[in-house]
Amino acid sequence: MLVLSRRRDESIVIGDDIQITVIDIRGDKVRIGIDAPTAICVHRKELREAIERENEQSASLRDLPSIQRPA
Repeated sequence: MLVLSRRRDESIVIGDDIQITVIDIRGDKVRIGIDAPTAICVHRKELREAIERENEQSASLRDLPSIQRPA
């Protein structure tokens, strides 16, 4: 993991088209702005993990055999 120090209004550039800027620092919270192409998904980690769990659950439900109802 690369660890960098930044002050308010300073940025980090990733590749040619992603920029992360420190917007505000208050106590133990840091607000950041992310400028990235719309083709790149940007999520908070906990949200991404929830999406992955939902996708796994949906996939496992599709794998269940369908229930045959009596005629």
